[in-house]
Amino acid sequence: MLFSSFNFNRISKFVFLLIAISLVFQACKKDEELIEYIPPVVLYDSTPYNLQHGTLPIPSIPEDNLLTNQGVELGRMLFYDKQLSGDGTLACAGCHVQENGFSDTERFSTGILGLEGGRQAMAAFNMLWNNNEFFWDGRAHLLRDQAILPIQDSLEMNETLGNLVAKLNSSQLYLDQFKRAFGDNEINSLKISLALEQFMNSIVSWNSKYDKSEREELVLSLSEQRGRDLFFEEYNPFFPATSGADCVHCHSGNNFENDLYMNNGLDADADFMDDGRMKVTLNPLDRAKFKVPTLRNIELTPPYMHDGRFSSLEEVVNHYNEGLVSSSTIDPALENTRATGLLLTVQDKADLVAFLKTLTDTDMTSDPRYASPF
Repeated sequence: MLFSSFNFNRISKFVFLLIAISLVFQACKKDEELIEYIPPVVLYDSTPYNLQHGTLPIPSIPEDNLLTNQGVELGRMLFYDKQLSGDGTLACAGCHVQENGFSDTERFSTGILGLEGGRQAMAAFNMLWNNNEFFWDGRAHLLRDQAILPIQDSLEMNETLGNLVAKLNSSQLYLDQFKRAFGDNEINSLKISLALEQFMNSIVSWNSKYDKSEREELVLSLSEQRGRDLFFEEYNPFFPATSGADCVHCHSGNNFENDLYMNNGLDADADFMDDGRMKVTLNPLDRAKFKVPTLRNIELTPPYMHDGRFSSLEEVVNHYNEGLVSSSTIDPALENTRATGLLLTVQDKADLVAFLKTLTDTDMTSDPRYASPF
């Protein structure tokens, strides 16, 4: 009897101990669950973005929209988010593809309703060195203005800014990121445009083979170097042996563009299908003039011209060498070469194309900072 009572007491104590341990475990587990569901504190972060631009001139960044890590990240999220389109199938990146130099290799981009745009999509990099409006005709004064126009265009993303704001407001991910970038989680169309502007301003191409050769890190091939000489040499019909292609007349400086609107001899007056810059200025002298684009990464961004009529660099070179068409608004320097052409031989053309390909920057096209965050 004493033995049984002794065992019973031991068993009772053991059971009690197990129950106590279980209760402590459950209490700890509940504490862990409570801790797990406490939302993280989201804070404004104004840490400046480290913009690298090599030997490109120091850019003029908008003082009211300086680049920050969180602002650029928010812009990157928006740039790659298909929610920006009316049916959720198309992002900005759908027509500005990183591996294609942030351009579209289709002649005309197709919007969510299956409709094509009227012009070839321009490349979206080195925008900080674009100082004379945006789009082929310059209808957007600032990059932030350009950023939200495709969203609202019925041929492109076909969405209203009101609907977009409502969609983003339903996402805690975006509410948090807007707070990190702007200090509060209010979402509106201005902040959307500023974030997109920051991301596009962060995309910089400055480390091509040409850049490396200028820094004497490598040597261009004989063909590339000869093409470089032709590119920068002026056209001179009186000395054909030393006459160059005079490309630098329009594609000057370290970004290989001049921020001007020019008629480059594609069509005669009677054949103008697009009034270009004149649509904005209403000045007949601007008819059929279009923005001169950068030649950086030109190898990656076919087709060429505002209407994508040329599919290869060889076609482009042939146009300037022997295909210019006179019109009332053609650039005078180009008109001056029409009588003789640029006098380029077959080898000259090949060398010139070889040089243009040295402007390709594979660092930019593979940089994870510019890729989708999703």
